[in-house]
Amino acid sequence: MKEPAGRHESRRAANARKRISRRPSRLGTPAGATAKPDRVSDPDAGFPALLGRVWQQAVRAATPRAALDVLLTLDGHVPAGVQLRALGMAEQAALAALFGVSWHDPDTPDAPDARDAPGTPGTPGTPGAPGSPAGPAGADQTEPPAAFLGQIGLTRSGRIALRTPGARPLDPRDLVGAALRVPYDHTALTAFGHHLDHARTRHADSVADCRAWLSEQGPTGRTALLTQAREAALRTAPFVLHQEDTQYTNFRGHNTLTGKTLWPGHPDCALSALQHLPFDLWSDQDVQLVVCLTLLIHSAGFGRIEEANGTQLTTGHIAYTLERARRAYNAVPGPDPVPAAASQRVADLDRLAAQLRARRRELAGHAQLYREIHGPLMHKVERVAAALGAPARAREDAVAHHLSARLPLTATTLDGLGRELAAAPGWLARPHRTFATGLESLVYESVAATADAFGADFAMSRGMRSLPDLVRALRGENWAEICDWDITRFFCCVVPRPAAAAHFGHSPAALADAAWAMSSRMQYNSWHFVASNLPRVPEVVDRDHFVPPLLPDIAFFSDQHHHGHVSNHVRFCLRSPQSVTVDGRRFDGFTDLRLLRCAGDPFDEQDLLAAHRVSALIAHATSLAARLVAGGTPLEVTAFDAGWHQRAVTGPAAASGHARRAS
Repeated sequence: MKEPAGRHESRRAANARKRISRRPSRLGTPAGATAKPDRVSDPDAGFPALLGRVWQQAVRAATPRAALDVLLTLDGHVPAGVQLRALGMAEQAALAALFGVSWHDPDTPDAPDARDAPGTPGTPGTPGAPGSPAGPAGADQTEPPAAFLGQIGLTRSGRIALRTPGARPLDPRDLVGAALRVPYDHTALTAFGHHLDHARTRHADSVADCRAWLSEQGPTGRTALLTQAREAALRTAPFVLHQEDTQYTNFRGHNTLTGKTLWPGHPDCALSALQHLPFDLWSDQDVQLVVCLTLLIHSAGFGRIEEANGTQLTTGHIAYTLERARRAYNAVPGPDPVPAAASQRVADLDRLAAQLRARRRELAGHAQLYREIHGPLMHKVERVAAALGAPARAREDAVAHHLSARLPLTATTLDGLGRELAAAPGWLARPHRTFATGLESLVYESVAATADAFGADFAMSRGMRSLPDLVRALRGENWAEICDWDITRFFCCVVPRPAAAAHFGHSPAALADAAWAMSSRMQYNSWHFVASNLPRVPEVVDRDHFVPPLLPDIAFFSDQHHHGHVSNHVRFCLRSPQSVTVDGRRFDGFTDLRLLRCAGDPFDEQDLLAAHRVSALIAHATSLAARLVAGGTPLEVTAFDAGWHQRAVTGPAAASGHARRAS
């Protein structure tokens, strides 16, 4: 790691420093010197374990319909609508024929809502519905033989798999456990054929419309759309999208889009492969991919793509997503409502997308948008929050009273504290209590107060260590220097509540290690976002970075895919990113406030509203500190390193004992 500017260190000293462990439980000892790892990851933990439990629940279900309900929600872990929208045409036709289940009610464009109960009740008397004589596999064999025996299974990627009439048996290598048999009678087969014919006709019309719209864009317009889509794949969090059985992803495994595995322009990237390919040679799937990504981006930027995560990428599904957003935006009192799209043709959907983007900007200051994140399928849903209620105010009051008791401030509301800070910010640059600066003290006290007030197992907030270095680099337009800074130039203050040790073997040392692991990861997040706020010079474009988040979010069951989340039991999360102004430049995602719970209940909307106001106070203080620095006041954040987390979590006595052993 590179030393901050102005601090000289020999290469030998730097290499020696890098060989020293920063894990709190082994602080100061050579890295990698232990006989075995402290913890060994269970290969079946996280998502594989969840899928195994889900499948066992489905097997124990009384009927195929009951098993379907378990699979649609992954036994209560995701909204049913996501799984329904992940199915291909034949699979959708099968569920409609067998159970009367569809992702889309033609009379209600917004149904089924992500918060609704799973699916739609099966029609009594249809095969597999409650009370049906067909029942589950192994049911009464005296019934007339089925006209066709289908299958239903769960893939290792978490999708439902169906063997439909005319299709080959499911490949057991792709499944979690063996598939269940699902009988079709002649009535179900007739219904299946009808639904499938209708779906194929609708699909063919949609593909033709997509081709016509892209053709109208001309070569230059299509090139611009491809460039935009590639940039979105490169600068956006992982997503997995489907076109029938084709998967488009920048996530793990076999990537098909530019991301962490495929560099920009890689020939295996589906979008890069289209760059010089004659338009009439584009596949139907690639045509829909480009059109649907364009509509999502036009409606809300790159982040909207994650609202299609895990689903089929068709204009019908995009219309569903845009209509859901339209209804949510129109529910906020204000300007004239956004009219519904005249049809599901691309031109009409694109006009709606542009109107939604404009309305979304108008909502700023009138309503709080946020996202729900459903961890098992990485699916996001944009919501409009209700008004601040009594639960949120109680959380706020608890934090404000804590801060007024611990900081040189007297106000007992967050708004009042913000005004006091603005009136006399000088103490942020001076020592306070055990911290070298008041800013450090404010960050710590805010995080600690939030952990207690919200009943979180961990709370944390991140930022940049040297605002003076940032101001200097900005004034010199040293964009390459900023891009070259490593994660040690950033900090994250993580405060676990003592009770959280129960999730780590009741070991304070293990709790401190978990806190430091989280801190390191959050330092990486700061590093990952900062470059996106700089001019798009070559050094910035070439630097790995994501577009920073602007909306707060609540995550459910995050302990599935991310290895750090699995290892550290990060189950329920709340994140509130904030922008900070430094020497006249706005830095989105510069700081945030995060809360997490390892078990128990998830955070809710009122928690989010209150936490967002606490994080706004931290961002306000950071902007005031940056203004002091711009005026010539030195201010460095030196706390919140590995040693600080070791002392803060395990206590002074343990820390001094460890220091004696290390020496």
